[in-house]
Amino acid sequence: MLRLALALAALSISAAAPKQLQAPFASLRPAVLLHLGKTADWVLPTGEAVWVGSTGPFAVHRIDPRTNRETANLPLPGEPCAGLAAGFGSVWIPLCGKPNTLARVDMKTNRVSAVYPVGPAAAEGGIAAGGDSVWMVTDAKGVLSRIDPATGHVRQTIRVAAGSYNLLASGDVVWVSGHDSGVLTAVDAASGKVLAMIPVGEGPRFLAAGGGAVWVLLQGTGEIVRIDPRTYKVVARIAAGLKGPGGDIKFGAGRVWATLMGVPLTRIDARTNRIERQWTGRGGDSLDFAFDSIWLTDYKAGTVARYPAAAPGGPSVP
Repeated sequence: MLRLALALAALSISAAAPKQLQAPFASLRPAVLLHLGKTADWVLPTGEAVWVGSTGPFAVHRIDPRTNRETANLPLPGEPCAGLAAGFGSVWIPLCGKPNTLARVDMKTNRVSAVYPVGPAAAEGGIAAGGDSVWMVTDAKGVLSRIDPATGHVRQTIRVAAGSYNLLASGDVVWVSGHDSGVLTAVDAASGKVLAMIPVGEGPRFLAAGGGAVWVLLQGTGEIVRIDPRTYKVVARIAAGLKGPGGDIKFGAGRVWATLMGVPLTRIDARTNRIERQWTGRGGDSLDFAFDSIWLTDYKAGTVARYPAAAPGGPSVP
C-alpha cells in the first residue's frame, strides 16, 4: 500500500552553523591534490579505487588510494553529468550529449565496455545500482527506469513525481528525490512498487544513507533532512546554510558530510543531528568518505583532494 508521510512539521534540530563552529577551508591540509580537468565532479569509491568524473576532457579517472595516484584516465563520449554508480563489476556513468546515453566501464580492464542508448533526464541527476538492476530517471515527467545490467535494456518503468532526478540505493529500497515537487519517493528494489511519497521541503536533490537514516540535501532551503527509513517520516531538520545549485552529501565514520561551492565541507554528528564544524571558502561541490578520508572536488578548479579524517590539519573525526 502506498503510504504518504505528512512530515513537513518535523522538529527543527539546529540553526545555521554559528560562527564559532566555522573555520576557513584553507586551514585544511590535503594529503594529496590531483588536477583532473577543467572541472571535476562526482566522487565514487569502490573496493580498490576512487573514481571521479571531469570535463575538459570528458573522462572518468581512477585513483589508487594506496598510492594516491591516478591509475586510469578513460575518455568518454559525452559529459559525465549525473553521478556515478558501481555494481555488477562496472562503473555506470550517465552522459549528457546529443542524445543522452549511459556508459559502462569494466572495473577489471579499465575500459568503456558499452554505451547504451538510454540517458539521464537532466544534468545534476543521479544513478544507482541496487538489487538486480541499475536505476536512473530517464524522463523529467517522472519516469524511473530499471535497467538490466546484462543488456542495458530498460526492463521496467516506474512512475515517480515529475521533476525527480537523483537516486540512492540502500538495502532493498531505491530512494528518488523529487527536486521540483518537494517529495522523496521510496521504491521497492525487488518489485518496483512505490512504497511511500514523503514531502520533505523545497528542492530535495542529493541523498545519503547511514546511521539508521536517509539524509536529503534541500537545495531550496539549505537544510539537511533526516528520514526514518522504517516509518518514512521526517524526524529532523538541520539548517546547514547549504542553499543553491550543486552540492553533495555522504555518510562516513558516524558523520554526515556535505559540500557546496563556497561552503566546501560541513560535518554533522549523526547521533545528535548537530553541526560540529563547517569550513567556508573557495572550493567544493562533490565528495565521499572512503579509506578513512574525505575525497572532495573543487569543481571550478578541476581538482580532487584527499583529507585523511584523523590527520593533523584534517577534518578530524573525534
